[in-house]
Amino acid sequence: MTFRSYDPDKDAQAVHRIWREVHWVKSESEETLMDVFLSGSRALVAEMNGVAECLAMSVPGRFRYGNGDLRLSAVTGVTTSRVARKQGFARRLAAELIAADAADGAEICALSMFEQGFYDRLGFGTGGYEHMMNFDPADLTITQKPRPPVRLTTDDSARMHEALLARKVWHGACTLLPSTVIQAETGWSENGFGLGYVGPNGELTHFFWGSAKDDHGPYHLKFIAYRTYSEFIELLALLKSLGDQVCAVSLIEPPDFQLQDLLRTPFRGRMITKKSDYEQHCRATAYWQTRICDLDACLAKTSLPGESVRFNLSLHDPVAESLPVSSSWGGIGGEYTITLGVSSHAECGTDARLPTLRASVGAFTRLWLGVRPASGLAATDDLFGPQELLNALDVLVHLPPPHLGWDF
Repeated sequence: MTFRSYDPDKDAQAVHRIWREVHWVKSESEETLMDVFLSGSRALVAEMNGVAECLAMSVPGRFRYGNGDLRLSAVTGVTTSRVARKQGFARRLAAELIAADAADGAEICALSMFEQGFYDRLGFGTGGYEHMMNFDPADLTITQKPRPPVRLTTDDSARMHEALLARKVWHGACTLLPSTVIQAETGWSENGFGLGYVGPNGELTHFFWGSAKDDHGPYHLKFIAYRTYSEFIELLALLKSLGDQVCAVSLIEPPDFQLQDLLRTPFRGRMITKKSDYEQHCRATAYWQTRICDLDACLAKTSLPGESVRFNLSLHDPVAESLPVSSSWGGIGGEYTITLGVSSHAECGTDARLPTLRASVGAFTRLWLGVRPASGLAATDDLFGPQELLNALDVLVHLPPPHLGWDF
């Protein structure tokens, strides 16, 4: 068993087979797009009997925390072939990928999980709920008439990527930097299409990209970008204009809006479309996870209004158990003195005069990110401390719910 960097000349056919076996690609044209995706990624493979049988990859990006940005490692795929399951390849390869990104300066790592529990062993904690909205666009109450949009195709992927880089972001938002991500994602879309608007300088200002199951939908919107709320409303008005033919649209609800406010009869629509191909609903799912990779950097970007809280932190990082001793980064486990407040920081070592919080990296990341309050995490996750400290953290760490805003 060998872990090494992906070599396109040697490994392309093998990794194509891996993705065919997990049904991520189904044709040669999709394999070509996979190569495009890999060209902008850091990719590692686990080799067995001279053949790559596991692939892990990531791309660099930005992660919005409060009003500042952190350097992001976005893990975009960890896949194992049919002949190499249950060998520990995926866990160990993902750990080495995260370590390589952290050694290169990634301050936080994020991914979408296939099931809860697996990535906890690498220090990840579950993020907040995302609302998956399915609605009839004709039911939107927006009265604005949209301007005629421009049609977007896969040839416009670079323009769409620029619009996504410039889009409005919020706490928890991820932005993936390589344009090859959008080039591949738009190419993979079944019956993919895009509509949007350009500014005075010809730049794409706001748009959506989606896929269409058939002529009546559902339309699934994969990407939405806008810089202002008025631009988002115009995109909704554009969707409404399609409502004479399209019976259902699905999207992840942007965090600053409650789309139910803009639907004429949301409960009636839900009842009469139940179990149909055009079912209307709102479902909440926490499908993404994050972990801190650089504690000092993350706390340096943390500014919480209110009275500062100081405490000892005994931090356990399980990723170390999946890394070789020679790894250039071994996780962030250790004993720290933490200050959280308007100015936050971590110091090595402990202070006997302070209360102690014991936590896994995943649980502490969830607390720091504002996914759930300290007292709730103490009841359900790997986080323990005196109630007086938990109460103080409940009051201080009061952040908006984090939302990725980019499905990967």
